[in-house]
Formats: sequence, C-alpha cells, structure tokens
Amino acid sequence: MTLRALLPLALAAGCVTQPERLDVPKIVSGLDLAPYALHEECFALVTGDRVGYRFNARYPVAFNVHFHEGNAVIMPVDVKATVEESGDFTADRAQVYCLMWEAGAQGSALDYRLQRLRSLP
Repeated sequence: MTLRALLPLALAAGCVTQPERLDVPKIVSGLDLAPYALHEECFALVTGDRVGYRFNARYPVAFNVHFHEGNAVIMPVDVKATVEESGDFTADRAQVYCLMWEAGAQGSALDYRLQRLRSLP
C-alpha cells in the first residue's frame, strides 16, 4: 500500500504527531521528505489564536492546515502543489490544528518557520 493510499487513514486517525505549545518560533531547515512522505506540525489552539507560517520546498509539495471534527477532516487551508507559501492562520474554535506537507514522486526538502502571533482583539 502506498503512502498516498494511507493518507486518508492517517488523517482519519488524527494528527500523527503530538501537539506542541509553540511558545517560541519553530525554525526547521533542510528537512528531507522521501517520495510521497508526509510531515506534520500540530498545535493546540483556542479561538482567536494565530499561527504565522512560511516555507520553501525544493520540489513542489501539497500543503494544508487541518483539524479533525468527529470523523471529518476540515482543511481551512489546502494548496495542491507549491514550492513556497506564507501566511497566518487564525483558529475559529479550540482544536488541535496541524500544518501538513506531502512530497510528490520526486520527494522534496523543506525549510520552514512557524510562530504564534498575537491574537486579534
């Protein structure tokens, strides 16, 4: 079974990694992704919390921000193929939110920065 076939199972099971607090910016450089590999960063957020993200990939990756609600996977951000993205995400409810990257057939390498931003008043 390929990783692409396992993706719906992994998403249905919840975030693969444990959520972090993101008290300080997280900077990762040169993270290698094998072909079709997934990488997630998960954070417990409350309503109004904001996370800023910026990344570059050597080869195109799929990118999303998602959370689980029952058996459903909700993706407020879903980019099918990109080598660069930046933005900020504001939680509209208390949840564990995950940022996820998926490499294509050629694999990829990621550099990224994540940080909690001040909540909007």
